[in-house]
Amino acid sequence: MSFLEQALEAIRRTKPRNVVFFTGAGVSAESGIPTFRGAGGLWRNFRAEDLATPTAFARDPQLGLEWYEWRRGLIRAAEPNAAHQAIARMADALVVTQNVDGLHARAGSCNVIELHGNIFRERPSGAHMRPDVVWFGEMLPADALERASEAIRNADLLLVIGTSGVVYPAAGLVSLHDGLSIEINPQASGVSSACTFAIPMTAAAATPPIVDAILEDE
Repeated sequence: MSFLEQALEAIRRTKPRNVVFFTGAGVSAESGIPTFRGAGGLWRNFRAEDLATPTAFARDPQLGLEWYEWRRGLIRAAEPNAAHQAIARMADALVVTQNVDGLHARAGSCNVIELHGNIFRERPSGAHMRPDVVWFGEMLPADALERASEAIRNADLLLVIGTSGVVYPAAGLVSLHDGLSIEINPQASGVSSACTFAIPMTAAAATPPIVDAILEDE
């Protein structure tokens, strides 16, 4: 029996109703949006870690704004994939995402906590407007982190999809959950060992059957 089949069996047996999706860059990769830590993680020989910091923006705000406008263009041209669409079918579920691309909302998810902000919003930063996202070295919004922590702690089922599990404090949220948890990620991640099942598949391939199983008896 495959890991996916084992996870589906566990879902049918426990019939979870309080479901939280915790998503990272991997859930959007199949929409054509490059991840920070993959082969497409460089832009003009810059790493994201070299651009997405308060110090880098203060040093060369024009470079930072140009990078973010390039990223916005990629996201505008992208469409939610099968994983986003499957998650959106669960109207009562909470989506906690590390992504800033807004694709969950575009797919139809209404209850989304954007831990790292949204690339299409702006806020003041000195003499310039900056993207309303959390940069390396900055704290996550306290209210978003508190809501996410409480929801994950109380969930019947936690689905961890496409996250590297190495960006803290977000990665630490998985350890708050002690019930049924399922990871979907082609490669092992920093949170694989903390999950009940780790399914080595892409988000677009594994998420729809998982959602089908959750919704089976409704």
